[in-house]
Amino acid sequence: MKKIALITGVTGQDGAYLSQFLLGKGYEVHGLLRRSASADVIDARLKWLGIQDKIHLHDGNLTDLSGLIRVIKEVQPAEIYNLAAQSFVKSSWQQPLLTGQVTGIGAANMLEATRIVAPEARFYQASSSEMYGLIQEPVQSETTPFYPRSPYAAAKLYAHWMTVNYRESFGLHASSGILFNHESPLRGIEFVTRKITDGVARIKLGLAETLSLGNLDAQRDWGHARDYVQAMWLMLQQDEADDYVIATGRTTAVRDFCRMAFEHVGLNLEDHVRVDERFLRPAEVDILLGNPGKAKDKLGWSPETSLEALVSEMVEADLRRLSHHEHL
Repeated sequence: MKKIALITGVTGQDGAYLSQFLLGKGYEVHGLLRRSASADVIDARLKWLGIQDKIHLHDGNLTDLSGLIRVIKEVQPAEIYNLAAQSFVKSSWQQPLLTGQVTGIGAANMLEATRIVAPEARFYQASSSEMYGLIQEPVQSETTPFYPRSPYAAAKLYAHWMTVNYRESFGLHASSGILFNHESPLRGIEFVTRKITDGVARIKLGLAETLSLGNLDAQRDWGHARDYVQAMWLMLQQDEADDYVIATGRTTAVRDFCRMAFEHVGLNLEDHVRVDERFLRPAEVDILLGNPGKAKDKLGWSPETSLEALVSEMVEADLRRLSHHEHL
């Protein structure tokens, strides 16, 4: 019999790549789908990967505990991956309560539904490097103290500690992946990396002349989402649940990410980039740099895609989309 997995956030970047990965492992993949006004384009990432017809979709919402219980009871998954969230950091200042309800309480709802209906299922919680915020150590590991600097990070921290509590209090096989920034051609246009590669492609194709960005000096540890979803799966294959930092161990400034993207198409950053204060955060996270040593030692995981290859792949994907009038 096929192993069954349930993914919340299945139509997002990570959900799409995880679905593709699990299908390749022979899983039967189910996804929780939040109905919205954008229903006509909601599965665009699954379509991009050519797997939209292979996923079993179920209506549901992280804020509705009864609905989550119903779906888990129906699907009977062996593995549950909670990837859904209000995940755009900048929006969390405009929608702090919504972010808390979906990103924080929503994770607790998933844990509670799992405890009630499928306590033997293995549970993955998508934690975030944003929880480190105002960093307390120059390199962040599983033991580094957290200092969230946004409503999003605070909500993720609640979800993270609830996962630990359900593991320790109820014996759930519940693991958290503290994932540092991970990007891909499937990243939403509102995120800075995709904004950069889309902007570079537009300038190269003569559709725009400038690209407006916020803090060019912020530094992040960037990897490829395709690599990072493998780490999620590996966590749920372990005998004991635990928390793991997933990162590359290399940090790069937004300015340098931008430079790589422009150089890929033979252009100079200085000729086209403008700094716009509207895109600055109320409280900035200046630098994030992860130590993936535990994941390497215990999971046997290490990133396979270099930052340079990631940037090139994203720029090429946006050039293709714009040239063929495709949307994502």
